[in-house]
Amino acid sequence: MTFLTLARKNAWRKPIRTSLLIVCVAVAFLVFGLTRSFIEGSQGASGASDDILGVMSASGRSHPLPLSYRNAFEANPDVAALSYMSRLRGYATVEKNVVPVSAVDHETIVDVNGKELGLTPDLVEALGASRSNVLVGRALADAQGWTVGQRVTVTSPNTPQTNGDNNWAFRVAGVFSGASATTDTYFMIARYDYINASRARDKDTVDAFIVRPGPGVSSGRLSANIDKSFANSPVPTKTQSEKQFLEAFLRQYADIGLIVNLVVSAAFFTMLLIVVNTMLFAVRERTFEVGVLKTLGFSGRRIMLLILAETIFIFAIGGILGLSLAKLATWFVGSEFGLVFPMSLLVKAMSMITLLGLITGLLPAINALRIPIVSAFRTR
Repeated sequence: MTFLTLARKNAWRKPIRTSLLIVCVAVAFLVFGLTRSFIEGSQGASGASDDILGVMSASGRSHPLPLSYRNAFEANPDVAALSYMSRLRGYATVEKNVVPVSAVDHETIVDVNGKELGLTPDLVEALGASRSNVLVGRALADAQGWTVGQRVTVTSPNTPQTNGDNNWAFRVAGVFSGASATTDTYFMIARYDYINASRARDKDTVDAFIVRPGPGVSSGRLSANIDKSFANSPVPTKTQSEKQFLEAFLRQYADIGLIVNLVVSAAFFTMLLIVVNTMLFAVRERTFEVGVLKTLGFSGRRIMLLILAETIFIFAIGGILGLSLAKLATWFVGSEFGLVFPMSLLVKAMSMITLLGLITGLLPAINALRIPIVSAFRTR
C-alpha cells in the first residue's frame, strides 16, 4: 500500500462524514467562484484597460462636453488616437428591458479601442454603410435574440428627436464579440452623426472623449495634463482610465469588492472551523492507530504528512467540485448575470485549495505528532 493510498483510505473510513466535509468545502469554493466571477465580469479586471482614457465633465456624467474640445485633443502631441461618444439611455419594448446605446464616431473609434471591442474592418464597414446601422454586442444580441439584418427600436424618454418622437429605429448591421471573455458586450454601437443630427437638444455635445496615449506617454501624466488644460474652461474635465471609471461607477452603489471579500471570508472562516474541528475529532478517534504506526516505524514527520495529505485530499475534491459548478454557471448564465471565470481565477483558487488544506490539517497533525506511544496504547 502506497503512502497516498493509505491517506485516501483514511479519509474515506467514515464515508458520510467525509462526504459532508467535501460538500462544505465545495459550497465555500462555489461561493468564491461565483462572487469572483461577478467581480471579474462587472469590473472587467481583465478586460478594462489602464491605457484607454475617458474624458468627461468634472460636474458628472449628466453634464455633456462641447464637441469643439476635439480641436484641443487633436493638437496635443501626447494623444495617439481620439474618438468621442454620447449615450442613448433607452429600452426595447418594455421599460425594464434596458438597452445601452453608445453613439460613437465610427471613423475613429476603431483606432482607439477597436481591438478591445473586436471591431473588424468588415464590422466597421457595415456600420458606416447607413446612418441608422448599429453594431450589437454578443451578450446583448444573445439576451435579446437579435440577429444581423433585424430592425430594432429603442425608446429613449430623455433623448427625444426633433419631431418629438422618442423611438429610435436601428438596423443590426453586425455583432461584435470583444477581444476576450471579460470584455463587456452588453451594449450597441450607433453612429454619432445620426444621433446628433436627429436629437432635439444637446446638439454638438458628447458625454465623453476617448483618448489613447501615444507610445511612451504615461496615462496618469496625460490625464493630469488634460484636466489642467481645461481647468479654466466653461466645462472643466475629469479624466480617468477605463478601469478607474468602471470601479468608480460601481462604488456609487456599493463597494462591491469589499462586500465580496466579506462574504468569501465568512464562508471560508466557517468552513475552516468545521473542518479543523472534524479533523481533530477524527485524529482523536485514531489515537491507538497512531501509536501502532509509530511502533511499526512510522516517524512523527511521516504521520504529520499522512494527516496533511488527508485534509488536502478533502479540500482538493471539494474545491474542484465547487469550482466546476461555478464554471458551469458562467457557461449557462454568465452572459445574463455578467459572470466571467478566467484562467487566472482558477490558478488562484487551486493555490487556495493547497494552502487551506495545509492550514486546516496542521493542528491535527501536530497533535498526532505529540502523542506518546504509551499514551496512545492506554486508549484501548
